[in-house]
Amino acid sequence: MMKVLIVDDEEMIRGVLKEYVEFEGGVAYEAADGMQAVKLCRDNDFDIILMDVMMPRLDGFSAVKEIKKIKNIPVIMLSARGEEYEKLFGFEIGVDDYVTKPFSPKEVMARIHAVLKRGTQENNNDVVTFEGLTIDMVGRNVLVDGEKAELTPKEYEILFYFVKNKGIALTREKLLMDVWGFDFYGDDRTVDTHIKMLRSNLKQYRKFIVTLRGLGYKFEV
Repeated sequence: MMKVLIVDDEEMIRGVLKEYVEFEGGVAYEAADGMQAVKLCRDNDFDIILMDVMMPRLDGFSAVKEIKKIKNIPVIMLSARGEEYEKLFGFEIGVDDYVTKPFSPKEVMARIHAVLKRGTQENNNDVVTFEGLTIDMVGRNVLVDGEKAELTPKEYEILFYFVKNKGIALTREKLLMDVWGFDFYGDDRTVDTHIKMLRSNLKQYRKFIVTLRGLGYKFEV
């Protein structure tokens, strides 16, 4: 049974989303601000969080940072502001998707299912190694010359996707669709920004992520 935490200071929005979650057989919990959300996450396990950005006491981004310190729960941000820099900041701190208000509850549910599907897809159980780069698909661990690389959840997803598609040319559009999921409203710069951060964390093994000018990227060893 899907357990969803809905965090928004607008009671009406929480109520509508709760109704849709319960209609699909899930269980919805509510929080009116970021501080309540952090407390609920300490005491409960959730499959996914719907997190508003602008809230009293503790904003959504700050709440996500605190939650990620204690649990790795997928997060979809909800915001009336749709600026690209805000979305990129969200992805940098580990947000999985972003929905701009006003939104369709059906769209939110579709995005929930897309994020959860990505998280539950079976990965190769083997630990793969490329020179000094070790990637544990199941344990979600990446070692660079024996030291753990601190990747964001989205960077993990991008790297695992590259490995599973080793040697295949991948367009930016393909990466947006398969890694970001359902109808992501982004552009090429979103992909480039995340890959730039991923390369930085891989250090000398950034060489495995090859840029294909005018097309996209390829993981090549």
